[in-house]
Amino acid sequence: MRASLLWRSAILLSATALFATACGGGGDSGGGGQSSDGGDGVLKLGYVLPETGQLAFLGPPQIQSTKFAIKTINDAGGVLGQQIPEVVAGDEAGQEGVAAQSADRVLSSGVDAIIGAAASGMSLAFIDKVTGSGVVQCSGSNTAPTFTDYDDGGFYFRTAPSDALQGPVLANVVREDGHNRVAIVARADDYGKGLMEATKSALESDGAEVVLSQTYDPEATNFDQLAQQIKNSNADAAVVVAFEEGTQILQSMIEAGAGPQQIGVYGADGLRSEELASLVSPNNPGRIAGMKGTAPASADNADYVKQLKEFAPDLQELQFAPQVFDCVTIIALAAEKAKSDDPATFAPEINGITKDGEKCTSFADCKALLDENKDIDYDGVSGPLDFTEDGEPGQAQIEVYTYNDSGELETVRTETSSGQG
Repeated sequence: MRASLLWRSAILLSATALFATACGGGGDSGGGGQSSDGGDGVLKLGYVLPETGQLAFLGPPQIQSTKFAIKTINDAGGVLGQQIPEVVAGDEAGQEGVAAQSADRVLSSGVDAIIGAAASGMSLAFIDKVTGSGVVQCSGSNTAPTFTDYDDGGFYFRTAPSDALQGPVLANVVREDGHNRVAIVARADDYGKGLMEATKSALESDGAEVVLSQTYDPEATNFDQLAQQIKNSNADAAVVVAFEEGTQILQSMIEAGAGPQQIGVYGADGLRSEELASLVSPNNPGRIAGMKGTAPASADNADYVKQLKEFAPDLQELQFAPQVFDCVTIIALAAEKAKSDDPATFAPEINGITKDGEKCTSFADCKALLDENKDIDYDGVSGPLDFTEDGEPGQAQIEVYTYNDSGELETVRTETSSGQG
């Protein structure tokens, strides 16, 4: 996590750009071009990811992984014999209005697919205009269950697992530590409510009592009352589903006597950060020692991590980087399979290339199989994808993490979840 950042000013779009957005994109207008099948032979990608805002710490790993995936594909000869151009950038900024304007600007450039957003709420701010334009959208970090049956016309995909898969793992971590009375507090948005419900259901199915199930306004500036509710619930464990504001919640919990030294404290992917301990207690990072959590696995593929860090040496966080790499790769492979960069033509191929074919683990190897007219099963750097018909993983690799006595982030283990508690 990072301390509060200055919000980026919303970019004012010209009338010309707005008109281009309304007319351009994918589908009938062809995304990047004007050929008979709606494509121009060049796969063009954009992103709407957090360069500023509450999730700015998730920006660098996702942005750099997008660029690294493009380089990997281009080094292997590109897509349809053409190099993927430089990715068109847009900032989601943690504000729905800015995210929507960024999506407008990226769409107006004629992209065939957009990577992002990072936050489920930000994707919901512009998914209709992207998919409605016939452009593919793929997120590596949208985990809200909302997207599973969202009416996206077959153009939205995600390589991040639904929280319906993460919730049971998080509940199991709480239970295996011997906790029976659990308080859950979560952001009042699709991400927070979705993960809270998935975790609550799994806890109760396993015999635990959820003594507090409370959403909160993530824009609040004081969380003392929320912390006191946790304290008063007499819970022996608390699950906090939060983003950056989680640092303040944890501070309030510690002050109320309901911190990691008193009860079990658990987080999820929004709180998994190398910086969390120093943000919660700069002078004593060990105050969150023992806190645990879960997140889609980010560092399980050693070869990928090594190559990404060689590509981007200053990268600190890795959260959701593998999933974003896989977003770019499956889009490129689908275009190769369809022999077209027209989103309306290649989007229907995306689910199929992740399952029920000859296994391959890189763009180059998968493309070689496609060139031989073989069906492929791309196993990504984030793990086997095996997409369901809803365009998302049917199972997931979930990491269990903790903070040690010095407040340092450590991975405990990685396990596979199919959504069963």
